[in-house]
Amino acid sequence: MTQSQVLRAATNLLLSLIVVNTGAQASFAETAYNASKSYLGCYLDPKVTILTAAKLSTIAMTPQYCATWCGQRGFEYGGIEFGTQCFCGRLPDFSTASKTNDTSCNSRCSTEPSSSCGGTYVMSLYKISNPQGNLTNNGFVPACQTQPLSSHPICDTSSSIAERVDSLVNSLTLEEKILNVVDASAGSVRLGLPPYEWWNEATHGVGSAPGVQFTSKPANFSYATSFPAPILTAASFDDALIREIAKIIGREGRAFANNGFSGFDFWAPNINGFRDPRWGRGQETPGEDSFVAQSYVRNFIPGLQGDDPKDKQVIATCKHFAVYDLETGRYGNNYNPTQQDLSDYFLAPFKTCVRDTDVGSVMCSYNAVSGIPACANEYLLDDVLRKHWNFSADYHYVVSDCGAVTDIWQYHNFTETEEGAASVALNAGVDLECGSSYLKLNESLAANQTSVKILDQSLTRLYSALFTVGFLDGGKYSDLDFSDVSTPAAQALAYEAAVEGMTLLKNDNLLPLGSSHKYKSVAVIGPFGNATTQMQGDYSGNAPFIISPLEAFESYHGWKVNYALGTEINNQNTTGFGLALEAAKKSDLIIYLGGIDNSMESETLDRTSLTWPQNQLDLITSLSKLSKSMIVVQFGGGQVDDSLLLKNKGIQALVWAGYPSQSGGSALFDVLLGRRSLAGRLPVTQYSASYADQVSIFDINLRPDGSYPGRTYKWYTGKPVIPFGYGLHYTKFEFQWRETLDHEYNIQQLVASSQRISGGPINDNTPFTTAKVRVRNVGHETSDYVSLLFLSSQNAGPTPRPNKSLVSYSRLHNITSGSEQVSDLPLTLGSLARADENGSLVIFPGRYKIALDVFDSLTFEFTLKGNPAVIDTLPMPHAQYNFTVPVHIQPASTEAHG
Repeated sequence: MTQSQVLRAATNLLLSLIVVNTGAQASFAETAYNASKSYLGCYLDPKVTILTAAKLSTIAMTPQYCATWCGQRGFEYGGIEFGTQCFCGRLPDFSTASKTNDTSCNSRCSTEPSSSCGGTYVMSLYKISNPQGNLTNNGFVPACQTQPLSSHPICDTSSSIAERVDSLVNSLTLEEKILNVVDASAGSVRLGLPPYEWWNEATHGVGSAPGVQFTSKPANFSYATSFPAPILTAASFDDALIREIAKIIGREGRAFANNGFSGFDFWAPNINGFRDPRWGRGQETPGEDSFVAQSYVRNFIPGLQGDDPKDKQVIATCKHFAVYDLETGRYGNNYNPTQQDLSDYFLAPFKTCVRDTDVGSVMCSYNAVSGIPACANEYLLDDVLRKHWNFSADYHYVVSDCGAVTDIWQYHNFTETEEGAASVALNAGVDLECGSSYLKLNESLAANQTSVKILDQSLTRLYSALFTVGFLDGGKYSDLDFSDVSTPAAQALAYEAAVEGMTLLKNDNLLPLGSSHKYKSVAVIGPFGNATTQMQGDYSGNAPFIISPLEAFESYHGWKVNYALGTEINNQNTTGFGLALEAAKKSDLIIYLGGIDNSMESETLDRTSLTWPQNQLDLITSLSKLSKSMIVVQFGGGQVDDSLLLKNKGIQALVWAGYPSQSGGSALFDVLLGRRSLAGRLPVTQYSASYADQVSIFDINLRPDGSYPGRTYKWYTGKPVIPFGYGLHYTKFEFQWRETLDHEYNIQQLVASSQRISGGPINDNTPFTTAKVRVRNVGHETSDYVSLLFLSSQNAGPTPRPNKSLVSYSRLHNITSGSEQVSDLPLTLGSLARADENGSLVIFPGRYKIALDVFDSLTFEFTLKGNPAVIDTLPMPHAQYNFTVPVHIQPASTEAHG
């Protein structure tokens, strides 16, 4: 069967499909209705707000399909965006939209290439002259409760899930199978199987995505709780907080799904290491340290998915597998990491995600690893992921990043044709493509490049996964609805997360201001002073509200607020400086709120510099010369070189606030005033600006070598501006060991104690001891305290040895003045291990030191004796992998040293 036959069949099969993403699920019966439509033009729709009443995504979208689908609902307008998404409404909203040239609607409809299906944030808009029917919101109805599917063996509850899925897969025609291994899967009108959009986002709250529909406010499902960006919540070093955030995100995501406003799977979390400070997506991650990322995963995944892998709240997706942490050239980059770095750093969070949390899905990345694109890489997807980590349940599936399968052919030039790219991806184990290259699988099959058996295996995984979230039968979370979205508890947690993550980097006795402060007036200046959505960062959705810093400061009646923008984020125009200086001169206190935002760091956008934007630095310097008390609040995910601000005596306090989201203004105001104390710790290293000139962004090596200084706090041989884990407090603490470690441990005995049976699997997550620290508040302010425990050795294992490694942490809460709490810091077998040259994790004998906090507030030394012990053996890549099409292994494109 040719591709054109598949597409024609898809159009015929799906033309009458009527499932509305806003909750109105109707029957799948054929209908004689056909909408009469007239084209109104191509419109820029940057906020996707022209039509919001109903939405449907399917790979089979066409203008006629969309118009008919909307007209059946009673809507007078229909529009298509992104190639696959149909939007409906009774009256277009052009408040944030504008008409543009028809050539901007440049996305061809996959099943009707002669027609336009809008574009990226561009809508092909149609007027429907003969609408009929009425929209009824009945919520999502499990597929097996609808006709005609309920009569199919897939819905026979007396059979096993495996048998039921097998019956469905065997019932699908070849064209239907192909149309259901892409993100905008088409379902089957013939069987009554509804379509399903797999692309849903939830990095720090239900986020905008093709599968997510936010209605127009104030309607239900017009918003969801917007938590701070992960880089800020990671700075809390509070695992319990991460789990609670994920629980709420999962709960709200399931409420959206139950009512047809999203899918049941979400592409979160992003657990790639924030290796290079210029990376535009570091804000989405828990920071630069693999141990922190592993701890984040252990809490985020169970929170999001729930406690039963066969009856999940939603499906989580760990992304991007593997060695992806760069936007510049991302579609065609090839990296050749050492097996040491691969094991120690790049794979470690994914191992935890798959092996320890039973995550439902893993996303393969754009880049190539050792010359083979990640989405065609059998070593990563089969040898490591499925075999070594046992990602082998029927409901475990791999999804590609969007366009990554096409990139195998288009950017990597790994295959000579697009159908070749589809073949090698499917054969490697990519079950679901975000994109449309899998529509070429009919040609792949005809050329014997892949097989129906492999295609069926992928479909089995996908529909088995949908069983785990109640897509067919319903489940224990099926009653969640809008009353479970943005509850008072969720709003309080979003505020708490912002407070806990904010980090004090400098304080010359200015903070906290206190409720009885001396300042009668305050100047609020800078591009984040009146920020709203700017504070949400990347991958956000519609928040229920956003409290700007200005709003929070003006709500306080203890001072007069003088506001001035002063300058933009990165614009050399200085015309606003005068008003800013005027506001500052008539104020007793200056609060400058700036930094970087998504105009400088985001998906597809890396930074080229680590300095403050010069316009902001110039204004800050001018303000600091006014002899006023001055606070600088630095926003953004990536760090900028604060050297000049730290040295500037005209600036008495510096706070990093990340992307604090909906309650950012309130949280910031409260920590500055002292209603809450600052206790966050930087989850990244702040490098000097010269680092960007010294180290190529493409060099992924972590370990230092010759003139190469290394990366992250574990390996960097230079002096950072501010070290990983740094954070000041409003009070002072004293520390004392309550329980230390033994002075000596036998390695073989430690390994044996982690095995249930002699010679059996090693549980490297089992604590072998717990260090306990008394933390006493000897200052005057109530405060949290984060205990960071680092491990180092001068003689254990091969060189180079890491400077130190974080091996345990905990956060104590509300330690009042004069009181004491005990911090428990468990050490696991895995935290002692390092990777050898083959990537095997080994516990080496030698002398070790544990140290509390960044500057060694307490230390203790102990010895590991015995023989080196391998606790995990990373598979080695085969000398050669067999592909069914001609391939071209890429040479390394990294600018690696040496």
